[in-house]
Amino acid sequence: MEPSAIIAAVLSVANNSRLIAHLFQTLMQRNRERRQRNLREYLNSDRGIDLLQSAGPRPLDIMVAMGHVDPMERRCWARETSTDWWDRIVLQVWDESQWLRNFRMRKCTFMELCELLSPALKRQDTRMRAALSVQKRVAIALWKLATPDSYRSVANQFGVGKSTVGVAVMQVARAIVDLLFQKVVTLGDVQAIIDGFAAMGFPNCGGAIDVTHIPILGPEHQGGQYINRKGYFSMVLQALVDHKGRFTNINVGWPGKVHDARVFKNSGLFRRLQQGVYFPDHKITVGDVEMPTVILGDPAYPLMPWLMKPYTGALDTEKELFNYRLSKCRMVVECAFGRLKARWRSLLTRCDLSPKNIPIVIAACCVLHNLCEIKGETFMQGWEVEANRLAADYAQPDTRAIRRSQREAVRIREALKARFQTERVNH
Repeated sequence: MEPSAIIAAVLSVANNSRLIAHLFQTLMQRNRERRQRNLREYLNSDRGIDLLQSAGPRPLDIMVAMGHVDPMERRCWARETSTDWWDRIVLQVWDESQWLRNFRMRKCTFMELCELLSPALKRQDTRMRAALSVQKRVAIALWKLATPDSYRSVANQFGVGKSTVGVAVMQVARAIVDLLFQKVVTLGDVQAIIDGFAAMGFPNCGGAIDVTHIPILGPEHQGGQYINRKGYFSMVLQALVDHKGRFTNINVGWPGKVHDARVFKNSGLFRRLQQGVYFPDHKITVGDVEMPTVILGDPAYPLMPWLMKPYTGALDTEKELFNYRLSKCRMVVECAFGRLKARWRSLLTRCDLSPKNIPIVIAACCVLHNLCEIKGETFMQGWEVEANRLAADYAQPDTRAIRRSQREAVRIREALKARFQTERVNH
């Protein structure tokens, strides 16, 4: 290489170096001025802002200065999502059928629910971001409970983060249980319930009882206790329902391996029925036997003076008639479970929450079921078809029949059997 070419190259490198040095000095000066300006604005304002921490120019600053990229405003959050769908479409455009299909209730019922939950859910805006509204938080929870959609899918639908969906579900579920459970899941008018079951064919009946298994992921500790007789992990929901299929008492949380009768015997409902304090003292005479207000169960339950169950083994026509009358009334609890799961389809897929949180969500779904039934919300035909498809993966386990019975209970059942036979003959 010619000496003149070498000298020219050296001068070019030197000039570029001076240019780069000048760029760094310029950017560092701008950075210092920006920090000082931010500090002055912070001191002169009532709220703080994020101050830049770096002492020198960033690669992006250099690229902007050299003209490789266009400058743009720095955002406070790395990820921004759109809420237009909720704010402008759902709240303003959707009709009642769309609300019902997606949230399982009409808009007026939804707004009433939000108002009831507002004391527990309302949050204050922070310096960093605006809090989710009560309506949006409840909507996220109902959407997740009503569908088998993933957390990511629901997050994308509402324009929030995936973790926000999980937080919203538990916040809303706890608020429902804390504020509404005792008001909505309650015995109510006992005489109306007795009259309702009497019209269906069974006298002095205050409810029908059964259990259903909710599939869950296997817990880390004592997982074997949650494997039911069908071989999958589950948690037991015991429920007493009235003649309209509304829950009047529930017990949830027992592992799926536990027998129905054990769940029942360890429940507060059993103790109150045994003490005779759950129902008002309302006895009738059947033949020559006094009969208290009873509940109806399947063969998995013990026969008690206040709990009637079907005959098992060899059946004559009188026993078959008794079983038919009892089964006709007891079907309301099975229908209630079916409607509960068809509305809130998350109960049909394996719940991925911790064992301590699952009972809260199940109880919240029971409250929502009652609320929908009380408000007369339409139960759409397609829901049951979809629920049956999802339920096929987790069939309900069979339970062993319990043969224990009390002498007084046998006398009451025999008297009822004779009464039903007499009524059939007279008609």
